[in-house]
This record gives sequence, C-alpha cells and structure tokens, in this order.
Amino acid sequence: MTHRLRGPVRIVGTGLLGTSIGLGLAARGVEVQLSDASPTAMHLAADYGAGRVAAPGDAPELIVVAVPPDVTAQVVAAELEAFPDAVVTDVASVKAVPLAQLRELGADVSRYLGTHPMAGRERSGALAGSGDLFVGRPWVIASHDDISYQRGSLVDDLILDLGAVPIESTPDEHDRAVAIVSHVPQLVSSLMAARLAEAPDEALRLAGGGVRDVTRVAGSDPALWIQIVGANAPAVVEQLRALQADLATLVGALSSPDASGSRKTVADALRAGNEGVARLPGKHGTHTRFTLVQVRIDDRPGQLARLLADIGDAEVNLEDVRIEHAEGAQFGVVEITVLPEAVQRLHDALEQLGWQVVA
Repeated sequence: MTHRLRGPVRIVGTGLLGTSIGLGLAARGVEVQLSDASPTAMHLAADYGAGRVAAPGDAPELIVVAVPPDVTAQVVAAELEAFPDAVVTDVASVKAVPLAQLRELGADVSRYLGTHPMAGRERSGALAGSGDLFVGRPWVIASHDDISYQRGSLVDDLILDLGAVPIESTPDEHDRAVAIVSHVPQLVSSLMAARLAEAPDEALRLAGGGVRDVTRVAGSDPALWIQIVGANAPAVVEQLRALQADLATLVGALSSPDASGSRKTVADALRAGNEGVARLPGKHGTHTRFTLVQVRIDDRPGQLARLLADIGDAEVNLEDVRIEHAEGAQFGVVEITVLPEAVQRLHDALEQLGWQVVA
C-alpha cells in the first residue's frame, strides 16, 4: 500500500485516536513510534499493531500528539523541544486555546500545526482503535501564519495517507464550527438522556429510533467532555444561549397551546428544524434528499443478508440502513434510505420477492 509520509511518525497518546492513527499508518508501511504516560496503554497499542514502543535515539519527521485537551499544549511544547527537527501536530478538538498557550510558553510554533479529525466513537482507548476510522471523514487543519507550507505539507500527507479529507480553517473558525456541530449536540444529547434516568420502565419500553438518535452520543466519557467544552466555553455558551431562547419561546407557546399564534410558533420551530437538517451534507458532500423505505424482517439468521442482496438485484443504490427493534417482538423493521426516484421500483421488487414493505 502506497503512502506519502516517509516517516518515522511518533504518536504521543495511545487512546482511540492515537491508536487508530498508528494502525492506519502501520498498515500502509509507515514506521510508527508509540509513547504514552501509561506504559500499559502504550504496550497494548503496540500489541495491536499500532507501531512499536518509542526508544531513545528515535528521530521522527512528524509527531502526532493525541492527549486530552487540558494537557495538549504542554505535551506539544515538550515534543517541540525534545525533537527540534520534527513537525508537531495535535488532534485535540479545540484549536485556539492550545495555540495561544504554546505562544505563551514561547514554543517554536513554526513547527506546529493543529488539526482535528472529525471522527470518533462513543468507546475510548486502544481497544476501540481502527485503522479505517478516518476514511472519508473531514480532518480540519487549523492553519496559522507562523508555519511554512513545506512544513505544513507533512500534516497534509498524514491526513491523506489515512484516507481523510483535509479541510482548511483557522483556529477560531474551527472552534465556532465545532461548537454548533459537535459540542452543543453532545450536551443536548446528554441532557435529553438524563431525562431517561428516572423515567418509568413502561416509558422506556416504548423507546424507538427517535430517542435513540437524539441520545446516541450521551454515552461519551464525561471526564473528556468537561475538558472539551471548558476549553471552547465562549463558543459553546453562545450557541447554548441561542438554544435557550428558542426553548423559552417554545415553552411559552406550548404553555398556552390554544392562544393566538401558539400553533404558528410551534410550526415555525419544526419548520426551522427541517431547514437545518436539509443543509447537512449527505453522501459525497451533497445535499441530496433521500426517502425512507421500511421493511419488516424476521429475527432469523441470514434474513438481513438476503434483504440486502435483493435490494442489489433490484439495482437500487442503498444510501443508508439501520434496524429498529421492538421489545419482545420476534421481528424488526429495516429502515432503508434511497433516492426518491428509486422508491417505487424498490417497493415493487421487494413485494414481488415476498418482503413486507411497511407503509
């Protein structure tokens, strides 16, 4: 497998992101050197094939710092000093604060370029690592004026070698963007999930795809997220205040649902949500609208594979798929996302093959 980086690449921090970067680079033949404050975590990542344990005398061309945000600047500064010929990047989810801290520390930021891969999982640690974690995902490069294009190109090579899509930004632009697409959604998901903690069991038995979608990321590590939202507090607070105002308006309308204008207020809120979702890029970065087709599937081995094969035989391109289960039922509903013009053709083909398409 070809690669752009010559290497070696030193990775400091062998959690989910650090291990995944190591696995991806090692699979492409790049020499990877692993370092971690925890010897156990470091050796575990090495055992899984993310690279070898770093040794005295190592001379990396690129260093990737993958540690928690509250120590990112200190670790980057130490790496810049220890390896004066290397370019150093980090993958922390905030960018303005580390750069400002590095400048305050007097670090050589002409060899530093902050980045942020927009990829992750609810699980953490080396065991959750995957060399394909970044494939097709945006990876932000938070550029600044103190680093040369030649040095910064090493970071471009890292991103492209891992199959990600480089996105140019500034630290401030990045932090405002992730506040609205990542940090506030995390907090909203957690707050909604907290409503479930004391909900009656009878209510939880009714839980379907909607509440699961909203609360999916609520299982994330609180210790890490305290650091993330704390480091990006001004941008997060700005979005939370806007959301607070929207909630207050909605609460007011629903407190008097028959009052003049109340229904319009609720409708406007729902319509605004439609407009926001429509702006999210879909597959290949497009804004194409898709339609959902639901198919009942028995809870038996091989059923899902047969359904997917039948969809392929119908020459319908599958955009997305997920399975919804009801408690106690011996069947589920497969939700298939396709282009609108393919819906009728898929519906007819599946019914002819004996599948029950749910209206």
